[in-house]
Formats: sequence, structure tokens, C-alpha cells
Amino acid sequence: MQEEWSRKGATLSDKTARKEFGLTQDEVVAAIEAGRLQYRVGVIHGNPWLRLLRREVEELVQSTYNDRDHRLRRTTAELARVDRDLKKLRAEIAALEERRAELATQLEA
Repeated sequence: MQEEWSRKGATLSDKTARKEFGLTQDEVVAAIEAGRLQYRVGVIHGNPWLRLLRREVEELVQSTYNDRDHRLRRTTAELARVDRDLKKLRAEIAALEERRAELATQLEA
């Protein structure tokens, strides 16, 4: 279970959970108090924030808030994540193609 806390993408902040899944801070705190969400406290520049396991937040939302608005918000957030990843990959491809062209011209010279 400990490795889940350190795996990339397996955790999210309470603010991100509210934004992506349409939860309120009170709902997050109530779920923590009820034992449905584990958390770790993080501090950035003296400001505390809660780190949550994405899997548990998804389970909470699926079991408790499975209405159309919440599904739409989750789908929109997922689409934004995919678009962000695609943009990053396109930039990497462009850089690699540019480097490939440079190397090809060096071979020809």
C-alpha cells in the first residue's frame, strides 16, 4: 500500500479532487472522518494541503455521487488530462524529428 503513495498519478490534492470530481471540502473531510479516504498532509510555502489516493476518491464518487453532473465533470477532467498528454507528446515528436533531420544532414555532408 505504501508504494501507491509514491506512484506517479496515484495521488491528488484535495483541491484537485474538488475540481475534477465536483466534491466540496466538507465532503472530503467527512469521507476522511468516516474512514473512506486515506490522506497525507503536505505543506507548500507554509500552506497545508491534503494528499489523497486517486483510487479511493474515484471509488467514493462512483459509489456516492454517480449522477450526470459528476460523470460529466469527471469526463471533462479526463479529456483535459489526455489533451495535455497529447500536447506534450507532440512537442517531443517535433523535437525528435528536428534532431533526426540535423543528424541526416550531417550524414549527407
